[in-house]
Amino acid sequence: MESNLTLYRIFNSVAATGNISRSSKELFISQPAVSKAVQTLEDNLKMTLFIRSSRGVRLTEEGALLYEYTKSAFDTLSEGESTLLRMKELGIGHLRIGVSNTLCKYILLPYLKDFIKKYPHIKITIECQSTYKTLELLGQNKIDIGLIGRPANLKGMDFYEIQKIEDIFVSTQAYLDNLNQQLSKSHRRKPAISPEDTLDIISNSNVLLLDEKNITRLYVEDYFTRNNIKTNQLLEVSSMDLLIEFAKIGLGISCVIKEFVQDELTSKELIELPLNPPLEKRAVGFSYCKDAFLSQAVKHFIDFYKERSLR
Repeated sequence: MESNLTLYRIFNSVAATGNISRSSKELFISQPAVSKAVQTLEDNLKMTLFIRSSRGVRLTEEGALLYEYTKSAFDTLSEGESTLLRMKELGIGHLRIGVSNTLCKYILLPYLKDFIKKYPHIKITIECQSTYKTLELLGQNKIDIGLIGRPANLKGMDFYEIQKIEDIFVSTQAYLDNLNQQLSKSHRRKPAISPEDTLDIISNSNVLLLDEKNITRLYVEDYFTRNNIKTNQLLEVSSMDLLIEFAKIGLGISCVIKEFVQDELTSKELIELPLNPPLEKRAVGFSYCKDAFLSQAVKHFIDFYKERSLR
């Protein structure tokens, strides 16, 4: 564009008012400056845009055509400014959150329920995938916030812990009784399960774990390696919900998150197997790139979860 936006803005004002004096007052610049700007634009375009007279100015055919475009452009800009102000006043915006299916169901949904009540105009997009994929999308600025288990290396990420989770092994009492009968053919096992029994049970059971692309799976396998635990039969499952359901039907021993099976443990539908040493609790929280641009919607959500965690 050979002529800058200021020249078109002055042209648009003169065309709308039909008078250089009124345009000067509207734009808060001198009449000579207005006249010079119009002349400069005409020189740049190499055509006459106005016919001057003692009563003011009127558009030429070329000027009228150009005015159709400048009026549309400046009306669009004005509408854009109004929309931005309305977004700011009403809290309108777009928030993109990355999270695993498990954390989405058990942790994120309660946050979103209260957040939406406070900011009903914010559009929310949920990307459900593994923590590793969430971290990748954060690094590519394809999502704004990630709800993740704290990784070993945050690599330029801000992480705000909201709770701890504990990984445990569970099964039905019927499955344990049946396994106990098989393992005690040579000697009778004690009714109560000790941590030492658990290691023996895991080594001789169907062990159900999340698939290899999950950060929880790597955490558990690291525990197995450090404690020299061998598994006889390993079954991979794609979600925490399936791990819980398969354990409840007696398919084997599932590694699940304790906070998500409290009802089943209380009713004794599932039995927790004691571990020594236990799996250390892990931190779960919201994360975002420190150098990323934070929209108003993202800032609202950050303030929201920090405020909620203090209650």
